[in-house]
Amino acid sequence: MRFTISLAFFLLPVVFLFSSSASPANHRHDDGDPSLSGSIIFHTVGRSNFNFDIYTLPLSNQHSPSANPKELKITDGISVNFNGYFPNPSSSPFSLLSQHQKQTHTLLKKPSSPPSTELVYVTERNGTSTIYYNALFNYDHEPSLTQLKTRSALQVSTTTRIQIPLLVAHPVGRLSMKDKPSLVGESLIYVSTHQPTGVLGQSWAAVYSTNLRTRSTRRLTPIGMADFSPSVSPSGYWTAVTSFGERRWGGEVQELYTDIYVFSTQDGSQRVKVVEHGGWPCWIDDHTIYFHRRSKEDGWWSVYRAILPRVGWVHVESVVVERVTPPGLHAFTPATSPGNKDFIAVATRRADSDYRHIELFDLLTNEFKEVTRPIAPEIHHYNPFLSADSTRIGYHKCRGESKKRNSDYLFLENRRSPIQDISLFRLDAAFPSFSPTGDRIAYTKLPGLNVMDADGSNKREVFKGMAFSTAWDPVRKGVVYTSGGPIFASESTEVDIYSVNVDDENLSYKKLTEGGKNNAFPSISPDGKWIVFRSGRSGHKNLYIMDAVEGERGGIRRLTEGPWTDTMCNWSPIGDWIAFSSDREDPGGRSFELYLIHPSGTGLRKVFQNAEGTRANHPWFSPDGKSIVFTADFAAVSAEPISYPHQYQPYGDIYVANLDGTGIQRMTHSGYEDGTPTWGPRIMRPVDMPQPIEGPGCNFDDCHWLNVNSQRSAKATYMVPTKIRCV
Repeated sequence: MRFTISLAFFLLPVVFLFSSSASPANHRHDDGDPSLSGSIIFHTVGRSNFNFDIYTLPLSNQHSPSANPKELKITDGISVNFNGYFPNPSSSPFSLLSQHQKQTHTLLKKPSSPPSTELVYVTERNGTSTIYYNALFNYDHEPSLTQLKTRSALQVSTTTRIQIPLLVAHPVGRLSMKDKPSLVGESLIYVSTHQPTGVLGQSWAAVYSTNLRTRSTRRLTPIGMADFSPSVSPSGYWTAVTSFGERRWGGEVQELYTDIYVFSTQDGSQRVKVVEHGGWPCWIDDHTIYFHRRSKEDGWWSVYRAILPRVGWVHVESVVVERVTPPGLHAFTPATSPGNKDFIAVATRRADSDYRHIELFDLLTNEFKEVTRPIAPEIHHYNPFLSADSTRIGYHKCRGESKKRNSDYLFLENRRSPIQDISLFRLDAAFPSFSPTGDRIAYTKLPGLNVMDADGSNKREVFKGMAFSTAWDPVRKGVVYTSGGPIFASESTEVDIYSVNVDDENLSYKKLTEGGKNNAFPSISPDGKWIVFRSGRSGHKNLYIMDAVEGERGGIRRLTEGPWTDTMCNWSPIGDWIAFSSDREDPGGRSFELYLIHPSGTGLRKVFQNAEGTRANHPWFSPDGKSIVFTADFAAVSAEPISYPHQYQPYGDIYVANLDGTGIQRMTHSGYEDGTPTWGPRIMRPVDMPQPIEGPGCNFDDCHWLNVNSQRSAKATYMVPTKIRCV
């Protein structure tokens, strides 16, 4: 790859017209298959409390926050809105409004002046991830709006806001995650996960370009590779990305150990690696990239600068890399503006604060200037971005306050399902399970076992203390089984199986296991006579079967045996199979695979062959016993983990598959940890179910591995190995 020396070429206006389309996602169509119906509920760590909106603050001529700054919320407080981008006026999508009006049969009074604030951002409204354009106007009066179609996509609020979805909604079966949008000319550059790789353990994240006028889309990332965090250079000619290159994701949950590549924004050609070990690139000019990495020398996340040669071939050896921010604090997710060599914006974590904040870093004096901490010291702020003229800074944070209740909290949130006859919901609680008739749901809040009606009403705690995993008795009405004790514990930890009668006025319960050797994950046979569970009583976690009423005292036998972990078992509603997760092919390693075994101990087989190092966990049978739902890292990670709040394992997605391992279908796409799914017999109405929040709003953690302990060096923290957790 060779950069053109002539700066005049970089200044030429560029308009890209793409004619090729993205390859369709491979997905399973099972029209009329009764196993593909019902409702699937899963848990996402912390997600229900994020409530992100995008905010902006003005910057003064002294390259610092204005005195007594007034924070403006740009987005509308609906769902989760994040990873914003201020369009350059020359690339504003507002000029495309007239065409959009014709396409949607919507009439809008033409504004007398351009919008005062424009924003392109990611939103998760309407049950899926997409990219929106938002414009705010300084009207003296409200603009008139006449809608000729019901529920038009174009909306004008009473406060002079215009919102346009920039991407056409995917049909059923082609859902995806979108991320990190930017604009060049009429083209939207962004990350999407809509195209499967066909390789287990490889990320689906790739960079695409969609022409907003013609709607044609081109994939810029080579097939077989994954790219994250794209950034377009000021000229629009180049795009920089975070990428594994030809290396596959290795299971990292903190820093991804990615490199930075640059390629032509027009067609993805001239791709070349420019930096080894780096992420989250951004440009000041077409030869200077800022990025973050975690220092191998001292362990601090810091911002670095890569200077690309103006003459000659560009490659890793010809690029000069300099550290920009000093050790002593974490500085990451940098933001730049074209031609601005005076300052950059960064997110920071400091020893004297438990919160992530946005700061400016003066490139001339090497000094930090706080932006968000003086305004909202006890709220996390994420992923700053700057306007093209460097006069405004944007970021996203949780709307509301960490110590106050949020009114828009969703305890049960509908997500669009890629399978027509399956309703899909995110629950703000772990280990859900449906009652036999599907009218009630049990779940754990860590601590506490709870039950509620399937519509989210009548929530109540039925068992106090730490509890995880739930299962309903198919014969004895109102009896729920759970594991009482600490989660993520060793084989000898005291954990026992309990049965709880949730219909008993006194909530009577019985301990069914003896000795407390990590007995967990109970699942009941369809005749209600037996329970399969996981136990560490032999020194290894294996499966056992005991009497469902009297527990061990009524009889117990061993189902699996070996120096490995067999766990997360689920008994088929037909009764012929027990599904479970195991690391038996690499005991103590990272890989977990799904197995089936008959209750007699015969017929052991894998459901499918995982790729090396991948994990499939928490299997649960469909109501007719012909399919399973589970969580897996088959699509690796979809974004840089540092750009999100804390996720213990930021790679879980929900999948379904046939029992013979065919028909694997990805159900969720996100940068979060989706897990502990269950499958119920009823098709729940696909609507959100808001609930009064039970505690303070904005109640989630920033990345635990960014905590700065003043009593320990960051290098010591950096050297602690990351252990993959499995319950």
